[in-house]
This record gives sequence, structure tokens and C-alpha cells, in this order.
Amino acid sequence: MSPPGRPKGEYRSAQHEGTPMSRTPPIATRRPHDASLHGETRIDEWHWLREIDNPEVLAHLHAENAHARAWLAPLDGLRDTLYAEMLARIQEDDDEVPWRKNGWWQWSRTETGRQYPLYLRRRDTPAAQEEVLLDLNQLAEGKPFLQLGALEVSPDAALLAYSLDETGALDYTLRVRDLASGTDLPLAIEKTEGAVWGNDSRTLYYLSKDEPRRTHRLWRHRLGQDGADELVFEEPDELFWLDLGKTRDDRWLVLSSASKDTTGLWVLDADDVQAAPRAVLPRRNGIELSLDHRAGRFYLLVNDRGRNFRLVETSAESPSLDDARELIAHRDDVMLEDVDLFARHMVVQERDRGVLKLRVWELASGRSWEVPFDESVYTAEGDVNEEFDTDVFRFEYTSLVTPHSVFDLDMASGERTLRKRQPVLGGYDPARYASEQFMARADDGTEVPVSLVYRRDRRHGEPQPLLMYGYGAYGFASDVYFSSSRLSLLDRGVVFAVAHVRGGGDRGRRWYDEGKLAKKANSFGDFVACAQALVERGWTSPGQLIVEGGSAGGLLVAASANLRPELFRAVVAEVPFVDVINTMLDETLPLTVGEFLEWGNPKERADYETMRRYSPYDNLRRTAYPAMYLRTSLNDSQVPYWEAAKYAARLRTLKTDEHPVLLSINMDAGHGGASGRYDALRERAEVLAFMLWQWGLA
Repeated sequence: MSPPGRPKGEYRSAQHEGTPMSRTPPIATRRPHDASLHGETRIDEWHWLREIDNPEVLAHLHAENAHARAWLAPLDGLRDTLYAEMLARIQEDDDEVPWRKNGWWQWSRTETGRQYPLYLRRRDTPAAQEEVLLDLNQLAEGKPFLQLGALEVSPDAALLAYSLDETGALDYTLRVRDLASGTDLPLAIEKTEGAVWGNDSRTLYYLSKDEPRRTHRLWRHRLGQDGADELVFEEPDELFWLDLGKTRDDRWLVLSSASKDTTGLWVLDADDVQAAPRAVLPRRNGIELSLDHRAGRFYLLVNDRGRNFRLVETSAESPSLDDARELIAHRDDVMLEDVDLFARHMVVQERDRGVLKLRVWELASGRSWEVPFDESVYTAEGDVNEEFDTDVFRFEYTSLVTPHSVFDLDMASGERTLRKRQPVLGGYDPARYASEQFMARADDGTEVPVSLVYRRDRRHGEPQPLLMYGYGAYGFASDVYFSSSRLSLLDRGVVFAVAHVRGGGDRGRRWYDEGKLAKKANSFGDFVACAQALVERGWTSPGQLIVEGGSAGGLLVAASANLRPELFRAVVAEVPFVDVINTMLDETLPLTVGEFLEWGNPKERADYETMRRYSPYDNLRRTAYPAMYLRTSLNDSQVPYWEAAKYAARLRTLKTDEHPVLLSINMDAGHGGASGRYDALRERAEVLAFMLWQWGLA
């Protein structure tokens, strides 16, 4: 790993050492593997690249890294310049806004030269001194990767439950620290997810994972007691994953078991150390719900009367939808995304025809009002709000030109206080930049939003270098946000665009439904339509258009490149989901069974035929392709490294152009790439250097 202080020009990742660098692509031996399904035999000549314990596979991955390094080595100076620019905009010594819980303030801090944050606290008294809860930098010493999972202080403030992943494979080990002494108890529970304290501060609940890393069991651990932990609940259905939380008033633990379209909810009395889970409502296929609690009533978000959800309240002792009081009815054009419930108010997060809105409700009177914002394209959502008996709601706000901002909103008076705006060093002036949104028209007539940001002094009337980002899956919205790193592109004349394609949640739940399963092709058609619209409107040209996406967004850009390869200058695909059929046939992988409701099950003929039409790996053809920059990680448990490796190997045998296909593998990380902030910034600098090279701006 490269320390942040290494001088310019001296960076060289250890993952490339020992392998000669060559601009000639590595050749992965063809070893045909026949797979027959639904009367069709597919020949996969690079199936063997899945064999992670095979020395030939590791040798090939190192050769791929060396090949990418050979092509990118001439850009090292530019990469270092970009890294220095991006680092210079960051306030390296920085504290987040503290939040309060049980008479203590908590927050995180970053310090110059240190890769990871410190987590701190102090009592809510005038003379209190800050204390270190956890210093990830100390825990990361000698480790190439570290990621924090749970971080939960006990109600009596004496203990800290925390979990760490040291590989990137999302295998978290749970520990408990005595905060008075700063030492860990003799406890280390492997392969866990989450941690929630019982109100006695001695009972700790956590989830465990099965072999494919599905959260499937809820356990209860009692500190200081010998014997095995108690199994509280088990979910046998492989479509369902468990999640664990607590109501804001600390009255109930909430256990959910959810598939992609169905939720079951159970509650446990947080005061009862022997509590058994109690079902809130019978689990019904196709019905999703979430809850919070106030004054003996459950507040439920539920989609039983429409895809965009409604809000009801019902008795916590005998909950029922039949006699529940409806607070907000289902609306066809407004998605109810979240509710923050407090003692006297609630804040509802809505998505109204694609626009995020926050609405405050006074519970006693039923009066409500919308929080006003000046910009038309923005993101606003709740931040950390741990206290129940409060009139203050904390929320985050950002846009393509406004840095991340934290506000405290007095829900009684409506007064809004800016607590912090992300510092952007170097004289950033938002007035120099503009953002806007227009609608592209898909082939079926659907209007697809495209958000843009650019410098106001850009050259009008002629096409510009443009980077278009997309995702479009799982109902996750591609909400706009500010990026100080992006300024290194904007200040060089690049326009940045976000394509809000179907499959995401950008315009409500129906927008998601129209871009998954049998309708997945809509995502790719929308993305191509957005690209075509940007060209037709004069924003860019095919020779200046680069597209980027990660994970399911990697599928989006790769499938779009198969559809219209001539439309793009280059494709950047990070941890890309490109081998759809083979992945969805392998039920030993963590996400396969649970995602049958997202992509389909290829063992079903109709689903197979749908995937067969768009899977990027299976649809590569003999034609000219854009330049390709693929990034993946060896320990990625969500999208395995071999998807990108196989894709690169097959693409090189079919493409008829001279454009490079570069594959960079982080040998020490998982789905999110490098875990340290300086290492992550280095990775981003290399991606931007590749883009600028392709635009002729290197």
C-alpha cells in the first residue's frame, strides 16, 4: 500500500511487483467448458479463471495488473497531479458534527496522514473531556484492508460492540470493548452482521451468516455467562435475509426477514433478556413493510394497497392492518421512502415524480409542512437521529454544485440551522458551476431524467468531453451529490451527467419494476437513449463520451456497449456484474438465490432467455469496441473477480479495434475497493487519468 506522503512519481502498487510489465495483453488459455441448459449448449472457454486456488489463475491476474500498469505508466505524472489536486481540496483534519445519545456526544474524526477515522465521545457536561471509542488506524496496522461494521455503545455507556472485516469479503468479527480500560473482552465471534444491545447493557444480539454469507440466524449473547450463545431465530428460506435494528424509543428490537419483494417483521421486548420474537403481522407474499414505535403504537410503512407505500398506525399489543389508522394514503406519483418518528413529530421522506422532499408532521394536530429548498435538483435525507424525545431533526443536503451540508431543523418552529458544510479547500466557488436536468426519450416513449453539471464558462455551441454515470438496479436511486474529486474533470472542461434509468428508484417503485426481471432491457435502452440525447443536443459527441458504472452499473455500461459500441469513446466498469447467466446459476455465491427476484432464475426458461439477450459476457461480438478500463477486487464476495477477468479475456479475442482493454485487480480488497481514504483517492486518480487520456486531455 502506498503511504499518503510518498513523493510524486514514486507510487507503485505492491500488487504489480514481480511481474514484467507489457503492453501486449496477457493471453488466458482457452479451456472449453460445456454447459447445457434449455436445449442450448454454451461453451465457456474461460470458466477455469474461477479457480482461485489455481496458481495459473493468480499468475494470470498478476499479468493483467502488469499489462494495465504498462499502459498506464506514461500517465503516472498526470495521476500524481490529479491525486495532489484532489487531496488539496480535502480538509484532512476534520470532525463530523457530533450527535447525542444517552447523555453522551459521539462523532468521528480524520487526521492528516491517517487512512482511517477515529471514533470519539464525551459526556454532555461542560467540563467533559473527549474519549477515544475506537481508533481504526491502530487496528489497521500491518493489514492491507480494514472495514468497520457494527459500532454500538451499550445503553449504560460502559461497553462498545464493534465488528471488523479484514479481507473485503464482508466477513465481520464481532468484539466487545470495556471502555473504562480500553481493552477487549475475551470474545471474538466470526462471520457476523450487525449488533444491537438489550436495555440491560449485558445482552447483545447479533446475526450470523451461512456459507453463501446470507444472514440467517439471530443469536443472543449474555456477557459474563458461560455456555453457547442462544439461537433466537432462524430463517430457512434462502430467498430471505435477516436484518436487526431497534426502535428509536429503545422499546423494541426489530427483526426483519426480507426478500426482494416480501418482508416479515418480528419484535422482541428490549427490556426482557429472555424475550422471544413476536410476529408483527403474518408474512404475505409481495408485501413489504417497516416499522417504528411511539406510545404503544406501531407506525408501519406498507405497500399492501400500492407499490409506493402508505403509512398507518396500529396497536403494538395486537397489530392489524384491518383496523389500522391510515396517516398517509398510497399515491401513484409519490413514493413514501422513509419515516423518522419522534415523540411529538415525524419526518416523512417522499419522492414526488423524482424529486426528494422532506415533510414534517406535528403528531398531535396532524398539521404538516414541506421543508423548502432553493435548488431544483438536489438530495435531502435524514442524517443520524438517535434521540426520540427531541424537537430537532438532523438532515443532510447536497447537490451537484453544493457540498455535503448538515442541518438541524427545529420541527416545532421550522427554524433551520446549518451545522456544517463540507470544506472544499482551494477557493471553490459554486457560482462558477451550473447544474440542470432534461428528459431523454426512450424507444417506448418513456421520459428518462438526465442530470448535468458543468462549468459556466464552458465552450457553448460545440460538443464537450462528457462523463455519463449510471446504475439502474435494486430500486436504488442515483441521487445527485457533490464530489470535490469531480472538480478535476469539470475544471478541465468535462461535463458530468447522471442517467436516471429504469431499474433504479429515481421515480418511485414503478420505475424500479420497469427495469428488472423480464423488463431489464429497459435499463440499457434508457442508458443508450440518454447518451444519444446528449449527442443530439450538442453536449458531446461519440468520440468524447465516456460512460462509467460499478457493480450492477458495470452491467449497465457493458450491456450498453454491446448495443451501441460506436456511441462511446471509452467504458469504465468497476466490479462489474457482466457474467450474468453463470453467476445466477451458481447458488453457492452470496447473492444468487436472494436475487432471483431481481434478475430471474436462469433455470427457468423464460428468465434464461431474457438474460441470454443482455448478459454482457454472452453477447460480446466481433466488432469495434470502445476502450475499456475494468477494475475489480480479489476478495469481492458480491461480484467475483472472475467476472471481469473472463469478460476481458473474451473481449480481446473478438474486438476488431486497437483500443486497450485494461483490467486492474486490487489483490487486497473487496467490493468497495481500497479501504483507506488515501488509497481510495489514489485509485480514483488513476481512473480519472485514464479518462483524461482517452479525451486527449492528458
